[in-house]
Amino acid sequence: MSDKSKKGIDRRDLLIASIATVGASATLAVNAGAANAQDTATPAAHPASGTAYTGDVIQGKKVVSTLDVNDLEPGQKHFLYFQGAQMPTGQHWYVSVTVAKGARPGKRGVLTSGVHGDEMSNIHTVQTVMNQLDPAQMSGTVMAVTDVARPAIENMQRRWPNHGRGLDLIDMNREWPGNENGAAAPSRHAGLLFNRLLRPNADFAIDFHTGTTGFEVTAFNIGGMDVPEVKAMVELYPVGQIFDNHVYPGVLHNAFMDAGIPSFTPEIGAARVLDIEMISLFVEGTMNVLKHHGIVAGPMGRTAKDVNVFVGNSALPILATQGGIVEHLVKLNDKVEPGQKVAIQRNSFGEVVAEYTSGVAGEITGQRSDAMSEPGNPLVFILFHKAAPEGVESYPE
Repeated sequence: MSDKSKKGIDRRDLLIASIATVGASATLAVNAGAANAQDTATPAAHPASGTAYTGDVIQGKKVVSTLDVNDLEPGQKHFLYFQGAQMPTGQHWYVSVTVAKGARPGKRGVLTSGVHGDEMSNIHTVQTVMNQLDPAQMSGTVMAVTDVARPAIENMQRRWPNHGRGLDLIDMNREWPGNENGAAAPSRHAGLLFNRLLRPNADFAIDFHTGTTGFEVTAFNIGGMDVPEVKAMVELYPVGQIFDNHVYPGVLHNAFMDAGIPSFTPEIGAARVLDIEMISLFVEGTMNVLKHHGIVAGPMGRTAKDVNVFVGNSALPILATQGGIVEHLVKLNDKVEPGQKVAIQRNSFGEVVAEYTSGVAGEITGQRSDAMSEPGNPLVFILFHKAAPEGVESYPE
């Protein structure tokens, strides 16, 4: 991924140089976001604020089309709906917004989940963190948006089912920061959320994910360790792996980074299930992050140092070359060496048609969980450290 913004500024250098003043930078982002919302939103906003209520109420919760958490009453939790992109019927997709507004001023954290519709443990992680917060004892604000891609979640499928040219499945986590006037609903939805809800209320942000349907991953964090504030947050989680990489263009945490807001992505096991044991690790780590930023008080929990974390900056995908039933010979988090056999594949007669070996020394970070595969599907991802990574690496889903 190119590190250059549209204005030619290196976002990593910018973050490294300005991290001490990220609060001030985020305040500027709030003002810019509020101004943009005032220019484009039709509902009346609070006087001298960036919050606009539509006048609608859904299940007792007010609907907003823009939000400035500074407008909310301190020392309380607030439950709102945000008005997202329109459906073909002209109705809107609404997303759930929970704001824990501390009794005292402080940093503003944003927690997101549900960017992919088949990911459940990430939603439960964010909900659990929010349920543990007591605004009366907090300094600052934590805002959670748990169901970003609502139509994908309704079908429990990874991609947003867009209807612009017949049914078209779009990965919303390649659409950020979006475009409010884009050609497809997912881009418009991303633009509305990012411009009017997420960016204006964030001094730091965490976008939670899991593996995708048919492919299970370990507990790990993805983030650019070359940014000191990101590195500090990522290392506060008691999980076994860190993927030190900025990964794809268009992902939500990179949109935050490009806006000068430190951000990263936790990955929490398999799709479509709740992994309560793994969720607890990410709740503990996220509470550590909130303590790190002074939002909540109390002693730190376990961190990466306590679990001998493995850090890699690249992930080797092993792709199926045949169709057939896959048998894994290693487990998630296992260490592997070059030449080590990691999987075999059999045809309908039980004959071995393919054997797969590792080309690197590293740790297993992902495995296909569906027992059958056609050629081209990823079977295994191996996290490893490349001495001199160059350019943008592509990781097949």
